[in-house]
This record gives sequence, C-alpha cells and structure tokens, in this order.
Amino acid sequence: MKHDPKASHCQCGGKMSRRGFITALGVGAAGVAATGAMTARTATAKETPMIPSGEMARIDLTVNDRAHTLLVEPRWTLLHVLRESLGMTGTKAGCERGECGACTVLIDDIPRYACLTLAMEVQGRRIVTLEGLMEGEKLGPVQEAFLEEDAFQCGYCTPGQIVAAEGLLRADPNPSSETITRAMSGNLCRCGTYPHIHNAIQSAAGKRR
Repeated sequence: MKHDPKASHCQCGGKMSRRGFITALGVGAAGVAATGAMTARTATAKETPMIPSGEMARIDLTVNDRAHTLLVEPRWTLLHVLRESLGMTGTKAGCERGECGACTVLIDDIPRYACLTLAMEVQGRRIVTLEGLMEGEKLGPVQEAFLEEDAFQCGYCTPGQIVAAEGLLRADPNPSSETITRAMSGNLCRCGTYPHIHNAIQSAAGKRR
C-alpha cells in the first residue's frame, strides 16, 4: 500500500479523509459508552422486583378492630378495598383525588384520605371507618351531635365530616373555634352547612367530656 503524506486520502482505494477517520472514531466511542449506560440501567431494572399488572398480593388489614386477610392488586386504594372488598360503603367516593374529604378515615387516629392511600401501605395500622364509630346499633357521640345540630343536607360529605371531627376530638378533646375551622378545612360541603358542622363538633366535644 502506498501512502502520499501530502494527500488527504489514503491510497488504498478508500475515500476517508483524516478528519473523517477521527470523526468516525469519536462516533464509535460514543456508541460504546451509550451501550454501556443502557446495559447498566437494564441490569439495575432487573434487580428491582416488580409485581406484574393484574397480579394479586395478600395483605392483612385491621379495620374497626377486626382483622381481614385480602387479595388485592398493589394499585388498589384503601377506598376501593373498603367499599368493594369489605362492603364498608360508609366511606364515600367523591373526587377521588384528595380534594373533597368524603373518603376520610382514621389511620392510627389520624384523619387521612382513603382515595390517596394504597391498601398495601396500611398493613399493621389501625383503620377506623364511619361504621367503627357506632356502639353496636347506637350512634357515637359525634354522629349524634351531627344529627341533633342538623349538620347536613344532601348528606354525601357527612361520613367524611364525622370521621374528621372524630379524629380532631381524639387529638384535642376541647378544641377552640379556630382549631375546629382549621382541622375541618380539608372536608368540603357543597351544601354549605359549615355553621351547623361547627356547632355539632362543639356539642360532640361536650358529650365526650
């Protein structure tokens, strides 16, 4: 093979210039690096266990002091499991995006939206729904107060309002008016019965005392 140092092409029958040769080397190196990065990501993904869509998992829930063993999909919310698997329809499906509070339940005595809570994440926690506030067939103090103070109209938001109020009174048995307003701000009432709800919570606080 003859090579003319003054020429920009080799004399081996090819047409690649020195610049083209160097560029090709750079592209090749970049390709190797990208392939290595993709391989590393693939290896990492394979190391993370995944539950296939539609596959059921076994969970144990304690709802209203009763133990339940269920098969659920990992994506199912606590709201879905309570209503569809356990038949506890006192917990209402409202906006289902954490805005209205109709699905409020107590988890370890703290009010939480069941629509934003995965059933799998509350294993080992104490869950209380509206049904769990009754004493047999007798209404609980907060439920009685809502009835006496006429703290509802259509009633759809009422279960969530009652559970949120119960959570407040468990944390603060004698809340101030400002505390009640702040604590209940996450529960919306389209009928606008807020003054009655406020009065019911104050009445329930007295009943509990």
